[in-house]
Amino acid sequence: MAPSYSYSKLSLVMSLMVVTVAMTNLKADAQFLRLVSINGVLFCSANGSVTGSPTPVFINATVQLQCVPGTVVSTSVTNGSGAFSFLLNPLQLLLSTLLGTCRLRVATPLTACNATLSPTGVLTSALQLSGNIIAGLVNITQLVPSGFHLVNNI
Repeated sequence: MAPSYSYSKLSLVMSLMVVTVAMTNLKADAQFLRLVSINGVLFCSANGSVTGSPTPVFINATVQLQCVPGTVVSTSVTNGSGAFSFLLNPLQLLLSTLLGTCRLRVATPLTACNATLSPTGVLTSALQLSGNIIAGLVNITQLVPSGFHLVNNI
């Protein structure tokens, strides 16, 4: 009986070693599982930010990600809290492109949330790096708006 007990103990130890090596390899491969997340909150103001108390959020606003003027890469709609979110595959857009040439553009007229705001202007913002997080085997690069500002349409 002793030899079979030792054999199953050895078998268990070997199995654990194989699983450990496999998990180490998976963790190394996680570098290839990447996403880019763009998140923000849009407020109903001339610069899309909190300008005083209370500043309401901009609900149901269409926020576009544009990397060439006039070319929409992705679209999001703000929720009841004014929050918007994009989830992108970094193989389609390089991080340097997102940070260098891409802009967020609010396509919904500002008058939709406040009739006293500009009927012809749009809010735009560049992007900035917020950080990276690891969620399981996925590395998520987080970007946020650097600050919305009003651009008048001509």
